[in-house]
Amino acid sequence: MSRVAKKPISVPSGVDVTIEGQSITVKGSKGTLEHCVHDAVEVVRDEGTLRCSARENAVNGMAFAGTTRAVINNMVVGVSEGFERRLQLVGVGYRAQMQGNALSLALGFSHPVKFEAPDGVSVETPTQTEIVLRGVDKQKVGQAAAEIRAFRPPEPYKGKGVKYDDELIQRKEAKKK
Repeated sequence: MSRVAKKPISVPSGVDVTIEGQSITVKGSKGTLEHCVHDAVEVVRDEGTLRCSARENAVNGMAFAGTTRAVINNMVVGVSEGFERRLQLVGVGYRAQMQGNALSLALGFSHPVKFEAPDGVSVETPTQTEIVLRGVDKQKVGQAAAEIRAFRPPEPYKGKGVKYDDELIQRKEAKKK
């Protein structure tokens, strides 16, 4: 049984949730998000809360209910507060700068790497070695951060590369003679 689905989702003031059949729309100060709920899940609105539960005789209903609850909670948090992901560039000569809507990265290759920010995700570079991604959709922000990190993942010997702000790199000892 899913314990996640049993926890209610509190809807803060200023966030409007609309349920039309299996479609849920969440509007807030930061934007609007939509999600189509699986047929095995039923979403019920109470006073200021939302509850997800499995329908009768639904196969994998509790699993879908837990996933749906997490997705809807992320939607509510996204439109009210937003999501942020920070990346750091570690290495000599590694730099990032915005050129219009594109992020230009110097990562030790013979050419600069360009990254177009997807719709709904804003990219900032407060310093040359720091990248900040912000948006209302947690999945889009995380995917954009993962794509930027994939250009040059951190390596374990010197720690050079693009890493998440809170990521710890397991360092290896160099080869002995």
